[in-house]
Amino acid sequence: MTMSIGDLPIFSMMKQRLHWLTERQQVLAQNVANANTPGYEAKDLKELDFGAMVDASGPKLAPVATNAGHIGSPIAGSGAGLDFGRARGGQIVKTPDFETSPNGNSVTLEDQMVKVAQTQMDYEAVTTLYSKGLGLVRIALGR
Repeated sequence: MTMSIGDLPIFSMMKQRLHWLTERQQVLAQNVANANTPGYEAKDLKELDFGAMVDASGPKLAPVATNAGHIGSPIAGSGAGLDFGRARGGQIVKTPDFETSPNGNSVTLEDQMVKVAQTQMDYEAVTTLYSKGLGLVRIALGR
């Protein structure tokens, strides 16, 4: 049985984050495009729960007492793998702002541009981590 690098939990989580960031950028672009549409409510994606992704990505490890003087607990059972297909695609939530225009539009361009810039920086950080991780795997394989 062969395992691809993309099947490793950390790479799967990074791919999931990249998909989420891509979808968020699309939602934010829709907000900007509808900045002058009467009655349009600003939207965003529900944040991914990274802690839940880590918890569900593999076996749970805990310290084990190897000496009577040590404090520890037995190794917890292994968890089921995270269904990344189910987690892919964030939930779109309305993010009304306190600055709603008289025509009912709740998009504030300044806020949207800040979110777009943050999303771009997060995307660049994850792609850098992904490429560094692949480099470490290549080194480990002797390539």
